[in-house]
Order: sequence, then C-alpha cells, then structure tokens
Amino acid sequence: MSLSRREFLQTLGAAAAAGFALDARTASQASSFYDLPRFGNVSLLHFTDCHAQLLPVHFREPNVNLGVAASANRPPHLVGEALLRHFRLRPGSREAHAFTHLDFERAARTYGKLGGFAHLATLVKKLRAGRRASLLLDGGDTWQGSAISLWTRGQDMIEAQKLLGVDIMTGHWEFTYGAARVKEVVERDFAGKIEFLAQNVQTSDFGDPVFKPYAIRELAGVPVGIVGQAFPYTPIAHPRRFVAEWKFGIEEERLQRSTSFSAAIPTTACRSRWWCPMRKAGRWSPTRDRTENFSRCSISISGAGGSRGIATACSRCSRTCFPPISRWRG
Repeated sequence: MSLSRREFLQTLGAAAAAGFALDARTASQASSFYDLPRFGNVSLLHFTDCHAQLLPVHFREPNVNLGVAASANRPPHLVGEALLRHFRLRPGSREAHAFTHLDFERAARTYGKLGGFAHLATLVKKLRAGRRASLLLDGGDTWQGSAISLWTRGQDMIEAQKLLGVDIMTGHWEFTYGAARVKEVVERDFAGKIEFLAQNVQTSDFGDPVFKPYAIRELAGVPVGIVGQAFPYTPIAHPRRFVAEWKFGIEEERLQRSTSFSAAIPTTACRSRWWCPMRKAGRWSPTRDRTENFSRCSISISGAGGSRGIATACSRCSRTCFPPISRWRG
C-alpha cells in the first residue's frame, strides 16, 4: 500500500483533529503523565463522583463557583484563569482542560474524552504496582447517574467496584436506591470485599449505628484507621422515604470520638476518612475550617464541590495540614 503526499497530509490532519499527539515529545509526556514520585510508607488512592459513568465522557468544568465570606476566591471556589494562576497550570495544557472550562471545544477535540473505568483500572494497577502498601478509597456517588445503573439498581457499578479493587467506601447518592437496597449490597455483595463506613448514620428510634463507623488496616506494619462519614444532608437532599428509618447529620462529637481511637494506636500514621460539609448557603464552614475542629486530623481530601473529603489522622500530632487537591482524569 502506498500513499500520495496529499493522502498522507489528509491522514495527518484527520489524526490531529481526532486528538492524536503528532509531536514525539508530546507523546512522551503523555506516557509519563502519571509517573508520580513515591513518598512515605503508605499510599491512599482516592476517587469520587464517577456517577456510574463506565465509559469515557466529555466533561466541562463549571465557569462559576461561588464562595462566600472566608471561602471567597479560595479553592475550591476558583474557576478558569484564576484556577490556572493559583495552581500554576499552563493554559492550553491537558491539566487546563481537565480542571477548567477554558477553550473547551478546542481542548476537547485535542485531548478527547475523560475518565472511563478501563482507563481508571489501568491507572490503579500502575500506581499499586509500585505501592504495595495502599488502600483504594471510593468517596461515593458511584452507583447512581446512568440509565444502566438505574435499570440494575446500581449493580453494574457494584461489580465494577469489586473488579477495580476498591477497599473502602462511603455513600451519597447511593441512598437514593433506598435503605433496604444499600443494606443488601453491604451485607451481600460487599461481604469480605469492600467495607462500607458511615459513622453518622443511625436508626431514628434508638440512635443505633447502621454501618461500621471506622476500619483499621495494617499496611507495611502501619495500622491505618479510616473513619467514614456519609453525606449528612441525605434526608433533606432526597425524598425522606428513601431512608425513613435512618437519621444522618454532621455529628461532630461522634466524629471526634471516632477519630480519637487513633490515640490508642502505637503508630505514626493513622488515617481517617470522612465526608464533611463545605459552605452551603453561608451556613457551614469550608472543609479546611471544619477539619481543624478535630484533633488528630492532618489531611483533608475533598470530593466534588468540596462537600465531603478524607481526613488523615496522626497519633503523634494534633495539627492539620492540607496536600494539593488532585482529581483523576483519563
């Protein structure tokens, strides 16, 4: 088979329009994009809010995100050029496409769709291959969001979670399938595979815990504790009938008691995972402020919109520190 010069140029043009990298340096950079440096002795891998999207999709970040009072003009309430400046991201780069709405149509043609569980599985395997002492945490909003998940009542995503190797999760829109369905999954599908943690879900009558509040895993000789906190506004964000016999809430005192178990663990790293409220209609403080209310919480990683996150507790200190926010994109 031979190509004329015109046919060759047409082929290159079609490849460029489809988003293929024609620059060898660009291709090399793409292949090493997730070659993250290792540090520490335990790694926490976290994803959240996939909303039942098994296949890659085009996703446009919002161009407006309002923060009030102390939250104004601070992450995660930054969009567009302000976000690029704050995190020192280059305009027109794949990071700019992943995290902002800027020049969306052109960038979408260049970089293609985002996400997809096949791509996520490849990334998880790549990261775990060099990080044997690791946990894969799912921040929820996983079972709901597609037609297939609606028809199967989340079963397609539950099977995907097990194949992906999720260790621990908490819930948000999962509760829209109803209390009975959530309990069924936790007790049947997740048994011996995935732990579902939610310290702030109790029975409405006697206040008994519905789910395990926390779990402790030993990784590389390090006991790691994870506290789960489900979305606190579930009964008012969704029809109350879905969880008629359960009550939710922030439950700061209960959360503090759960994180305090780290004091009894003779280790330098005790992780606690939880959902926490960002500022909603001016009522609640940002994740950063909320986390600082608790002793032994040292890291907070937020989910979508910052409405929930991961707090990392250390048994040898009571300070709070915050790593750069990062989100996976395919």
